[in-house]
Amino acid sequence: MSGRSGAVRAPAGAAPVAVAVVIPARDEEALLPAALASVRAAAEHPGVGATPVLTVVVADTCTDATAAVARAAGARVVPVGFRNVGRSRAAGVLTALSSLGDVPGPVWIASTDADSTVRPDWLAHQLARAAEGWDAVVGTVTADRWPPGKPHLAARYQRLYETTRPPSGRPWHHPHVHGANLGVGSRAYTAAGGFPPAALDEDRGLVDALERTGARILRTADCPVTTSTRTTPRAQGGFGDHLANLERAVPPLAASSGEPVS
Repeated sequence: MSGRSGAVRAPAGAAPVAVAVVIPARDEEALLPAALASVRAAAEHPGVGATPVLTVVVADTCTDATAAVARAAGARVVPVGFRNVGRSRAAGVLTALSSLGDVPGPVWIASTDADSTVRPDWLAHQLARAAEGWDAVVGTVTADRWPPGKPHLAARYQRLYETTRPPSGRPWHHPHVHGANLGVGSRAYTAAGGFPPAALDEDRGLVDALERTGARILRTADCPVTTSTRTTPRAQGGFGDHLANLERAVPPLAASSGEPVS
């Protein structure tokens, strides 16, 4: 693999011939445009070349203009009423693979979220790792702008998130799994049974299944995705709830006085 990550190179495999970007969304008309714009920029990166990229937005129980926003941006829209992020991601993948069924080779499935923005080299990074033989790429996230007056929340989050990061810039084979920054080859995805129909931790469920089936998984912090710091999330029990719990754990006196928080 690349020298930046420092991991042992995986055996070379068949390079993907198409990319499917899957984004579940529930009432995300405000944040979805930025997410789709970032994916479009990533699809136009020179590292992607002529590889076709299909973006699928799964509009789950939406009551706003999420579907219209997605269509206007050129995405394929899958309207569902699951109220379940695992089923939504799986439905998006199924639609994408069906739509790309005539491509002569494996498809790379890139997963992100409607409240997140990816880097311009996000897809190029994942495709390069796939070409090196990795079946899945498990990435990290960075937090978007923190609300004013909450520096201790930001510091506490960063400290806890990077507890296992080694010193001196050595490669960080992190323990995190985020649906906002996850990529997997279609063959490994199918062998693992796809995203489980779980309302929480569906991303971790897929990675666990990939491990059980012997997939070659790269955990890397080389290409993080920026995600929202809102503490009123659409999916209960996910990243937003984690931030809300951290905020409740910050003692009010420490937050107002500038004293360090453990």
